[in-house]
Amino acid sequence: MKFLMTTVAGLLASVSFATACEITLRSSDTHPDGYPTVEGVKAMAAEILETSGGRICIEVFPASQLGEEKDTIEQTQFGVIDLVRASFGTFNDIVPVTQTFSLPYLFRNVDHMHAVMDGPIGEEIGAQFEERDLVVLAYYDGGARSFYNSQRPINTIEDLAGLKFRVIQNDVFVDMMDALGAVATPMPYGEVYSAIQTGVIDGAENNYPSYDSSGHAEVAKYFTLDEHLMVPELVAMSKTSWDALTPEDQTLLRDAARNSSTTQRQLWAEAEAASEEAVIEAGAEIVRDIDKQPFIDAMAPVYEKYATSPEAQDLVERIRATE
Repeated sequence: MKFLMTTVAGLLASVSFATACEITLRSSDTHPDGYPTVEGVKAMAAEILETSGGRICIEVFPASQLGEEKDTIEQTQFGVIDLVRASFGTFNDIVPVTQTFSLPYLFRNVDHMHAVMDGPIGEEIGAQFEERDLVVLAYYDGGARSFYNSQRPINTIEDLAGLKFRVIQNDVFVDMMDALGAVATPMPYGEVYSAIQTGVIDGAENNYPSYDSSGHAEVAKYFTLDEHLMVPELVAMSKTSWDALTPEDQTLLRDAARNSSTTQRQLWAEAEAASEEAVIEAGAEIVRDIDKQPFIDAMAPVYEKYATSPEAQDLVERIRATE
């Protein structure tokens, strides 16, 4: 990952110093510099700088320098910011179809998610963003959330019975835990470590890098790779800024964005692998290759409640049918 970051940074530096930009686009990200999504957009910036002959520059602002996700999405809609990287979850009130992607066990695995987002379904969803003055350029990987706890390995759905899990304040998450026989306990993320340590809760759910960087592996050593939630990330552009480009430049930018998704996904996979290795060395016990079908079957009432429209039900069926 360090090699890729160095390559991107070096290319940006070598090209930008030698040219003067005719078009400068500002891009926002809430994650810190060096995070896979930030480096993905930097890769896009490096490619468009090169393919445009130095005419188009993307200036990347990480670490919420331009505001938090919801604020920067609104600014992008109005053309104040040109580009924004954000999670699908942040668009739920703006582009309703994104709510479907918060349903548990929607994707079989990461490769399935990529196939869905890079195919016709991803294009259809992108069209709905344009109705909200946003142009989707690329879909990124935000990782998969899995369960971890301090009490016992979770090998089957029965092992979840009665365990108290921290979840974000979201009705889908609460209903998911209820359907699995566990107890949902919404609380701020910063309180999770001490809550597990003192027995207020038994565990939580998140991806490998968060499990690692938060120190939660120290107090909840049983990690089950069930991957119950994979919410895509995306890079979207202000339609105002997009329409100001020539068709030729639009093609260059879209190609650079799509190529950047390969870089971002590779960086994310490397970050996950590094965190997995770190938590195992720290004593975490990883449960893999569980039979997910009973977990999926248990979600029937959740889907009945949240995928109520014929459109949502059709989307779920087409996602599941995607190879």
